[in-house]
Amino acid sequence: MSAKGGIRYTEPMIRFAWFGTLLYAFARLIGLLPMPALRALGVAFGGLAYRLDSRETRIARRNLVLIHPDIDDAARENMTRALMRSMGQSLMETLAIWTRPRARVLRLVQQVQGEHHLQTALAQGRGVLLAVPHYGNWELLIEFMAARGPFSLVFKAPDKAGLERFLNKARSGANVQLVPAETTGMRPLLRALQNGEVVGITPDQQPRKGGGEFISFFGRPALTLSLIAKLAQRAGTPVVFAYTERSGAGFNVVFEAEEPALHEPDLQVALTAMNRRVAAIATRDFRQYQWTYKRFSIRQDPNEKNPYT
Repeated sequence: MSAKGGIRYTEPMIRFAWFGTLLYAFARLIGLLPMPALRALGVAFGGLAYRLDSRETRIARRNLVLIHPDIDDAARENMTRALMRSMGQSLMETLAIWTRPRARVLRLVQQVQGEHHLQTALAQGRGVLLAVPHYGNWELLIEFMAARGPFSLVFKAPDKAGLERFLNKARSGANVQLVPAETTGMRPLLRALQNGEVVGITPDQQPRKGGGEFISFFGRPALTLSLIAKLAQRAGTPVVFAYTERSGAGFNVVFEAEEPALHEPDLQVALTAMNRRVAAIATRDFRQYQWTYKRFSIRQDPNEKNPYT
């Protein structure tokens, strides 16, 4: 099994909760390094993963084949190498964000762009659904939002005790409420929205079958999460897209205008608009998007071969 960012662990170890504590201590040690050193280490780590043709490298390469069938092999390999180096940087940056005090983490924010979009949405008094694609460093956005008030985060809970403890230690700061994606019903999220709070959801997380619709993403059918659209329509909540982007010695935090199409009752229309916004963000800098994820592994046609095998 592979954990976030491409670190691999043996199955027996991650079954035990103590492993999460040990892993967090290791992450905290690495996170003490200054950001330039962490990024240099990340480039080296990602470069090594590329040279060893790691599982993540193969997934990234395959995703590039799927979304860019028109480019030649040499160009695709250059893209894959650059993407893996950026992935290594993201991993090392995240170790620091997970383990440093929030005040120090927030010093990494260079600029905040479009915050008026968030404030306008909050002023409506129906809470805000924050759609946060896997672009840049979304863990920094969690800290940024929690520093401003209660923030509920919908996440996919790990199925191993070690990884669950690690993520709980990494993300359980003040004002952060963790809501497992498997929770039946939408009650905790609706309650937070009714209280005028912000709920963060990743719009590009592949749901289980039944949790979404097949919608085009970079020209390919992708099972697309319907939770954001359903919550927006049920609670009348505005949906604002947000992300961080590596810039200079730190990151820029960006909020984009509300996506009104997510209130369309036709899910095909709503989710098409959502995927279009995610794709536009991902193409800002293809290296900063998480292409090491099997985004197209669930097929619309059950007879179609798994593209990752």
